[in-house]
Amino acid sequence: MSVRNKNALKRSRLTAALFTALIPFAGAAIAQESTQQQADAPRATELDKVVVTGSLIPQTQLETFTPVTVITAEDIQARGFNSVSDVLQQSSFSTGGVQGSQSSASFTQGAETLSMFGLPPGYVKYLIDGRPMANYPALYNGSDTFNNISGIPIDLIDRIEILPGGQSSLYGSDAIAGVINVILKKQMDGAAFSLRGGWYSEGGGDSVRFSLADGFSSEDGRLNALVGFQYEDRDPIWGYQRDLTKQYNTNGTSAPLASRDYLVFSPFTSYAFLDPANCANVTGQFGGTEGLQTRPGFGDENYCGSFYTPGYRTLRNSKEATQVYGHVTFDVNDNLQLYADALYSREHVKYHVGSNYTWWGTGVEWGYYYDPDYDNFFNLQRAFSPEDMGPGGFASTMSKDSSTAYHLTFGAKGTFGASAWDYDVGFTRTEYKLDENGFVRWADAINQYFQDRVLGPQLGMDPYYGAYPVFQPDYAAFYQPMSPEDFKSFTGYALSKSRTWDNMLRAQVTNGSLFTLPGGEAGLAVVVEAGTQSWDYNPDPGYLDGSVWGTTAVSGGGERDRYAVTSELRLPLWDMLTVSLSGRYDAFEASGRTIDKPTYSVGLEFRPLETLLFRGKYGTAFRAPTLSDLYQGVSGFYTFVVDYYGCSQLGIAPEDAADLCPAALSNRQVFGTQSGSLDLEPINADVWSVGTVWAPLDRLSLTLDYHNWDIRDEVTQQSANGLTLQEYRCRTGLDDINSPLCVNTLSQITRNVNGAITEIFTPKINVSRQQLEAFTFGVNYGIDIGSFGDLSFRGNYTQKISHEYQQYEGDDLIDLLNDPTWSTDPKRKADLSASWSKGNWSTTLYANWIDKTPNYRASVVGYDNPLSGKLGSFTLYNASVSYSPLPGLDLSLLVNNVFNKMPPFDATYPGSTGAPYNSSNFNVFGRAIYMEMKYAFGAK
Repeated sequence: MSVRNKNALKRSRLTAALFTALIPFAGAAIAQESTQQQADAPRATELDKVVVTGSLIPQTQLETFTPVTVITAEDIQARGFNSVSDVLQQSSFSTGGVQGSQSSASFTQGAETLSMFGLPPGYVKYLIDGRPMANYPALYNGSDTFNNISGIPIDLIDRIEILPGGQSSLYGSDAIAGVINVILKKQMDGAAFSLRGGWYSEGGGDSVRFSLADGFSSEDGRLNALVGFQYEDRDPIWGYQRDLTKQYNTNGTSAPLASRDYLVFSPFTSYAFLDPANCANVTGQFGGTEGLQTRPGFGDENYCGSFYTPGYRTLRNSKEATQVYGHVTFDVNDNLQLYADALYSREHVKYHVGSNYTWWGTGVEWGYYYDPDYDNFFNLQRAFSPEDMGPGGFASTMSKDSSTAYHLTFGAKGTFGASAWDYDVGFTRTEYKLDENGFVRWADAINQYFQDRVLGPQLGMDPYYGAYPVFQPDYAAFYQPMSPEDFKSFTGYALSKSRTWDNMLRAQVTNGSLFTLPGGEAGLAVVVEAGTQSWDYNPDPGYLDGSVWGTTAVSGGGERDRYAVTSELRLPLWDMLTVSLSGRYDAFEASGRTIDKPTYSVGLEFRPLETLLFRGKYGTAFRAPTLSDLYQGVSGFYTFVVDYYGCSQLGIAPEDAADLCPAALSNRQVFGTQSGSLDLEPINADVWSVGTVWAPLDRLSLTLDYHNWDIRDEVTQQSANGLTLQEYRCRTGLDDINSPLCVNTLSQITRNVNGAITEIFTPKINVSRQQLEAFTFGVNYGIDIGSFGDLSFRGNYTQKISHEYQQYEGDDLIDLLNDPTWSTDPKRKADLSASWSKGNWSTTLYANWIDKTPNYRASVVGYDNPLSGKLGSFTLYNASVSYSPLPGLDLSLLVNNVFNKMPPFDATYPGSTGAPYNSSNFNVFGRAIYMEMKYAFGAK
């Protein structure tokens, strides 16, 4: 299809500087080209229009009113990044900590995501080639919809564009923190393959990755296609493979405390050591580290345990992944092109939550039991060892997540006759299926096993309360290892299935030459979208009916229709000033209700000089209630509340209840339930930014931008204490007890016949708010050093100025930058790369810097403590060297974390922790070494 170039404009020095900065290792050639162009036609070379993320209208400017950070395939290769999550989590915008594979027993341990500017992961809009990604079926932290970025084939990426700030007026829901657009390769001259192998110097995590891609065209050039394939296999990293995580903390504020693997304890007399063999029968467990341990001040003080149980969990998942990608276009004629894109991903992830979560106790089934031989109430607690599990140990009992996802788009685009109107009509289908095979203990089988071998038959109910069973256990049998066959008799896998899908029909018309203004030609784009969305999460029934021991799950599912209309108008009022206006209307129809939201933005570009741009934008953004927000099923939990009404019956006012009311009322434990809510409204935000771009030289550009968010109506779980306070107001007549508010409130609180609160229902509501300010700075510089080659530098810096959060209306504002009990995110983050190339050689040094973060003690009790403080800033370095001995052949050595740095030492962790570092901000993977070969067939 021919590309119309009649609207190409002059490339300014600003554009030229930015364009050359995006092409690493080609600076010398580009500089020469630029010099020749200036000699031939100063300030007068043409650049075809392109679509930049943040605008729907093709244009010649690479920098507009919205800042876009571009990470090219060359950047990814040179900086040693091994996955899309590496690329994004190490960007300067990623200042928020997130849960991942190091967070044992998280709800989405097999997924990878990021937090831009410390905002929730679900506030980022992810696109593949401009079309939304499929949502991950499982919920982040068991509550929120988000995207898993682990299934994108990094070898097939052309570039990643990161657009900070609210962009809902163009991209709709979720685009509050920013937009990330992953653009896959569209054209290749011949086939190319790559092979990368890697390992960690500390052990574990060995990996191999292979990719193959080929592009071809028909003889007449009308048919063009690209097909790519990537396969990756990665071993897990276990806690016992790292000094910091193989055992309980040896350098903490207290002495290391061994795990309580065989424990008998009483609510009245604490530990009771009842092993006649003094742990001699279990010393072979946990690799021979199990033995008699002591905790002074706890009853009999003795028990059987090990200092090395923390090592039996995965720090990084194993992964086997395959992706297949295809792109094809066919030119029907000069005005019509058919296109199709398909990306398929399949992943198998394995992980283990560890010894701390692999145990049995009497408390789940019976609470305490009464032993008449000791006239006492007891509980038993027994952890399972790798020797109990048999060959392979914990590696044989890993949980397994298997997922398949596809992203399919096909459509037609072209021009209406000889007019300036272009069109693009396409259909996109995304689907994500997830099977979670969780390793579980079956409740009936495990309880029966220990009752048969240890507890014996139940001998009635206790003589004191008549509520607890009576057993006369064989304690010698309790302090015994078990055979792998016994262990397998009460363990297995529970399968949970979940799925999301999204159908979207999208039509866009664009006119880049709508009419002429003093500054150039105005452009207009109009987009209409319609589609359907679905989410279903179906856990194994055992999680919900109690068949699985000690573990529960959430469930839910629903569908909705959606449609949207978007328009953008770009007005170059004169040479120095361009105004961009955009507006969008989104509507979602679910369960007979329409949730709609209009958004808009106004952008300004002011260019007083050819090399200088001032820019600004103001707009609105939103996040529609997700399907999980609307349709998440009921799940249970335990919490403590203040019974304000009960206290008022004693003459105690609400403000005095915490201090004067009896503990039975002021600290009442109740069973709570939570769920989604069909009454939720959208999350709303006002977002604006101002900034400047300066390019004094052809290969030098500097950007500085200020960003501001005011986010309202955030979804959170209703406050249990707020609910009991409202109940007090209704029951005492301060509010009308017959009002809808009071009727709903009273229906959410259950009291027993004695008037005591027993249950409370706290669904999701729109109530929270946060405000955020941040600066971002970027620099791109290249210099030709003659016979010594070419140097280029690229750096980015983010600083959060303020970040305040209010969970419930009327609460004091929480300063997230200075209250470590709420947030341990860094205030500042930066990255810098320096690249050198000469002839067949190139090398890059990359640094990623994280500002000071609160230590552990500060995160628990705040800064008002002698041990509270901040850890020093932290920098990791990656390095790569590439050599091209033959045309088309590139050999690379890449080293990530060159100096094998571990998380900054934090002496305020106690001896009872097995991971004395903040896993949301740091990891203990250590130095990774990769060797890679790439070959392009037919290269000359």
